[in-house]
Amino acid sequence: MEIIWWLLVIASFIIGFMGLVFPVVPSVLMFWIGFLVYHFALNSETLSWMFWIIVFVLTVLVLFSDFIANSYFVKRYGGTKRGEYAAIVGVVIGMFLYPPFGIIFVPFVLVLIVEAINSKDFNQALKASIGSLLAFVSSAVFNAVVYVLMVAWFLLDALVF
Repeated sequence: MEIIWWLLVIASFIIGFMGLVFPVVPSVLMFWIGFLVYHFALNSETLSWMFWIIVFVLTVLVLFSDFIANSYFVKRYGGTKRGEYAAIVGVVIGMFLYPPFGIIFVPFVLVLIVEAINSKDFNQALKASIGSLLAFVSSAVFNAVVYVLMVAWFLLDALVF
């Protein structure tokens, strides 16, 4: 039975990493499922309280990273507040529209349209839209690093200490 529980933990981690490519997959939830399966089905004594605190903080960071990155990069590349909002709405719509590409292209197109209407300057609108693309890439890299840290900490707590 222990093998089945470990397979569930490993499968949840794999599915969690798939969320980097397919944003409709609830990545953070999948990692938590793996941690909780280990804790309640395999060994409730090895994961430290520090592990749970760190994983919780990292989870909050991951949940807000897409929104924060979009807002920051659109603003940094000359976008307006409306462009920032368009980027955030684009991320949400893009999660469900033609994944995984929707989360890349929907914010780009929405920011381009909103900024072009707002400023009447297509080059400025394009620049703000490129900021939206950079936001997606930076957020994906950040999330990947956080997921690796979460799994590494889990492995250290569960298997080594």
